[in-house]
Amino acid sequence: MPNRPITHEIATRRTIVPVTALRPFTALWTSQASSNLADGVLQAAAPLLVATLTRDPLVVAGMTVVQFLPWLLATLPAGAVADRMDRRRILILGNWLRAAGFALLALALANGWHHVSLLYTVVFVAGCAETMVDNAALAIPPRLLPREELERANGRLFATQSVINTFIGPPAGAALFALAASAAFYTGAAAFALAGLAALLLPALRPTSEEREHRRSNPTTITQDIRSGWARFWRHDLLRRVAFISAAINFFSAATGGLLVLLITGPYQLAMSSYGLFIAVPAAGAIAGSLLAEHVVPRIGGGPTTWLAALTPAAGYAILGLGNSTPLALAAMFGAALATSLNQIVVSTLRQVAVPDELLGRVTAAYRLIVLGVVPLGALTGGLLGRSLGIRATFIAAALGLTLAAIPLASRVTTQGLRDAETHRSPPPPLQTGSH
Repeated sequence: MPNRPITHEIATRRTIVPVTALRPFTALWTSQASSNLADGVLQAAAPLLVATLTRDPLVVAGMTVVQFLPWLLATLPAGAVADRMDRRRILILGNWLRAAGFALLALALANGWHHVSLLYTVVFVAGCAETMVDNAALAIPPRLLPREELERANGRLFATQSVINTFIGPPAGAALFALAASAAFYTGAAAFALAGLAALLLPALRPTSEEREHRRSNPTTITQDIRSGWARFWRHDLLRRVAFISAAINFFSAATGGLLVLLITGPYQLAMSSYGLFIAVPAAGAIAGSLLAEHVVPRIGGGPTTWLAALTPAAGYAILGLGNSTPLALAAMFGAALATSLNQIVVSTLRQVAVPDELLGRVTAAYRLIVLGVVPLGALTGGLLGRSLGIRATFIAAALGLTLAAIPLASRVTTQGLRDAETHRSPPPPLQTGSH
């Protein structure tokens, strides 16, 4: 596969991708869509179950800790495993492990055994499996498709995730929970099982014979693999910089996200029923960004996209904090979600084209550790600022903070730098057509 710039010009004729390449990607797409459906269903059902079991705020808040703890503890090992094992097998086993866990939880609920500790345990184990599946899935597209199709493929994957996780899964989960708590968890288990079955249609995605020979002649432990992956990520100035930009975006998003309901029902004086709009509109922006990325990013360049991803949300926070216009606030949130979605495609494609396949799982894990590890810290910071400064002031502080973070970080992410990053990436290994 020839090296192409990450932000290339639109060709006069679209690259023709062989059907043999599209079929495996369709299997990956189907597997991820089914997994996202399960995530969406459980995103609604798990908090509802906790609320029916206890009114203790600390126990309820503990669900967020349990959900995010695997990303802090298991992400780096998951990346190392993704570079050692058949990534197809990780998707199969990881999804089936989640299916088994939630099926057992549903069975326990159906038989009257209700306890928070059981839910915590299942959610934590499923979270560990999720780190394995997600790291492996993000490292698979370069093995299935040529460089020219990566932006389109990543856009389709992220758009599907946004649609299902926001518009389909949570409403379905809430409706099923209203019928019976066990029904929601049985449905989630079935969707995870289907995701594993779809992954069976992927070709074998084992390390190449060259990579295996290298490991035999240079044996390493998991710990050494983690260190080498982290070192590769940290020494790559561009990857490290875009990771900190994404972390800053996530930090301030988490800081304001928990306070949004208080803003619209307080200073904006809107009914609680209006809160759904403030969830749906940004989700629509994220979907639009995912679908438009293949057209927009090549035209404006990866560097300007990075600036948009940081400054558009910052402007949105300022509009929310200073204004009272609901249409303007919704427009700002739509634009912010669209811009960050475009940037997500740029960053995912950068990792896939700049990092050798044998390191992609570990480097992806290092990136996600930084980007997702700040979420609980951002939420805590937002809560403390909201209590001490007030709701509007917290949004204004987030606007200033994200702007100040963007100036030293985004200014050194250029379109040319993104193009140059591809020169350090060797062509991906060919598909291994092992048994399906």
